Amino acid sequence: MNDDAIQSRLGSWQTRALIVGVIGGALCLLGVFVNPRQFFISYLFAYLFWAGLAFGSLEFLMIHHLTGGRWGWPVRRFLEAAVMTLPLLAVLFVPLCFGLRSLYQWMDPHAVATNPILQHRQAYMNAPGFIIRAAIFFAIWIVVARLLTRWSVLQDDSTSVELTQKMRTLSGPGLAIYPLTATFVLTDWVLSLEPDWYSTMFLVLIVIGQMLSSLTLVICLLAALHRERTYTGVTDTHFHHLGMLLFAFIMLWTYMAFGQLLIIYSGNLPHEIIWYVHRIATNWKIGVWFLVLFHFALPFFLLLSRELKKKVAALASLAALVLFAHLVNDYWLVAPSFFRTGIAIHWLDFAAPVGIGGVWFAAFCAQLRSRPLLVHNDPRQTHDHDHE
Repeated sequence: MNDDAIQSRLGSWQTRALIVGVIGGALCLLGVFVNPRQFFISYLFAYLFWAGLAFGSLEFLMIHHLTGGRWGWPVRRFLEAAVMTLPLLAVLFVPLCFGLRSLYQWMDPHAVATNPILQHRQAYMNAPGFIIRAAIFFAIWIVVARLLTRWSVLQDDSTSVELTQKMRTLSGPGLAIYPLTATFVLTDWVLSLEPDWYSTMFLVLIVIGQMLSSLTLVICLLAALHRERTYTGVTDTHFHHLGMLLFAFIMLWTYMAFGQLLIIYSGNLPHEIIWYVHRIATNWKIGVWFLVLFHFALPFFLLLSRELKKKVAALASLAALVLFAHLVNDYWLVAPSFFRTGIAIHWLDFAAPVGIGGVWFAAFCAQLRSRPLLVHNDPRQTHDHDHE
């Protein structure tokens, strides 16, 4: 069972997160009446960030079941708690369905009538299709998440390898299906914000970013709890492995982001380059330099150190910095589509992430408290202890 100290700490986190979430939610409700268009813009980028943590966790959970890496067993319950928030995220998605006219040009009849590109896409980009695709997407992954977490809990009371095989069997095709389904909804949610924008790499880049943000979250959580009695088996080696994964995903995200820019810039593609013009002109270039420094350069060079990856506090601090930088990245993806003359920060840009995040993290803590924090009877865990 979980330590009383951990249960108490998680309960405290849950209460505080819920209070913060309610306050943020109240401010968002006020924003609906004060400035509805700004509310939906702020809500969209905040939702992308918090939903990305759950979907990134689902991807990592399936990778762990498929590969059995030693890094996975100390953080698996974190990943499972995150994916069990998907029903909540489906509910939190509903407000966006009422803001389609404020967010997307393909909902504006005048814009469609004057833009051949929007006319061409009208059969696909419409409100019923937007909602139906999102509903299908959530239904698939809520079912997958529930199966994986249910089998994982049952495994705690069974020494049979059948449950491990089930999780592995589901995770294999799941890792192939997720990017495909995500491509459809991320096209709706993000790519269609600008009618001329098109990139085959952009949606994959968002998926990699989801995994990166999820990884930083579990590193921070494990660092905060690893000294408790429940985690006596967690060593510097586990943090080193997680640090190496963090290093790899930072490089992968940067490679894909730079590769996309290089191809579009060198090809002088007019329909694609305008998206970058909106984000590197005026003072939006501050966002570019922030991401270059804190989403890549600083973490990259610090993670070259083997010793830093074994220093829990240093690694967790760096992970928290990257997590915040990714929140800025999601803002940078969304906001310039609406504010093309420069950065226009609004108080709702703070209220929306706090409101959604508080409610999400409270639900996350509730899920985390509902089951033991370490898995049992996992063959990979036994193999791990054999090498300590």
